[in-house]
Amino acid sequence: MRNLWSIAKRELAAFFVSPIAYIVVAVFLFLGGSFFYGRAQIYELYTRQMMSYGYGQPPNVNQELILYFFSFSLLVLIFVVPLLTMRLFSEEKKAGTEELLLTSPLSITQIVGGKFLATFFLYMVILVFSAVIILFAFLFGNPEGLPVLSGFLGLLLVGAAFISVGMLFSSLTENQVVAAVLSIGTLLLLYFIYYETYFSTGVVKAVIGAVSFTPRFENMIQGNVDTADLAYFLSFTFFGLFLTQAVIQSRRWR
Repeated sequence: MRNLWSIAKRELAAFFVSPIAYIVVAVFLFLGGSFFYGRAQIYELYTRQMMSYGYGQPPNVNQELILYFFSFSLLVLIFVVPLLTMRLFSEEKKAGTEELLLTSPLSITQIVGGKFLATFFLYMVILVFSAVIILFAFLFGNPEGLPVLSGFLGLLLVGAAFISVGMLFSSLTENQVVAAVLSIGTLLLLYFIYYETYFSTGVVKAVIGAVSFTPRFENMIQGNVDTADLAYFLSFTFFGLFLTQAVIQSRRWR
C-alpha cells in the first residue's frame, strides 16, 4: 500500500508542477460555468413567460437547468479527461524513465493503481468545483436533492471509466497527442453509438445499448440509481485497468 501511495503522490506532484492540471481545471470550470449561467438565463426567461401566462408553478429546475448541466459536463469530460491521462505512460516511455519504473521493486498493479488514484483525485477536485456551480441552483431555486446527488455519482463513475480508457491508450504509445486523440475518439464513439439504437433492431440494438454508457448516465442524472448501471461503470473501469496492466506487463518481460 505504501508503494501505491508513493506512485500516486509522485504523479500528483507531476500534475501540479506542469501547467496541464491548472489549464484543464480552468477550462472545465469556464465551460461549465458559462453553460450554467447561460442555461440559468434561459430558465429565468422561461419562468417569467410561464408566470405571465398565468401558470402557478415555475418550470422544474432539475429538468430545465441541472439535467442540462450534467449532460453538457459529460460531453466536456470526453475531451478533458484524455488530457489528464495522455501523459501517464507516454511521457515515461518518451523520457526513458519507463525502464527504471518497470525494473523497480514495484508491481505492475501498484504502478497502474497509483497513476489511476492520482488522476482520479485530480478529477474529484474538478467535481468539487462543479458542485460549487450547482450550489447556485440551491441558493436561488429549490431543486430536488436526489437527482443532483445521483448526477454527481454518475459523473464520478463515468470519470473513473474515462480515466481507465485514457490510461490504456497512454500505455500503447509514447506520443501524448496520439494517446489523447485515440481516447477522445473511443469515448465519442461509445457516446454517440447509442443513438444508433433508434435505427436498429434485434441483436444489434441490444449490443449497442449494452456497450454505450450514454443511457446509463442519463438514468443517473434523472435520479435513477440502478445496480446494473453501477456494475457497468465499475466493470468498464476495471476492464480498462486490466488491459492497461496487461500492456505494461508485456513490456516488463521484453
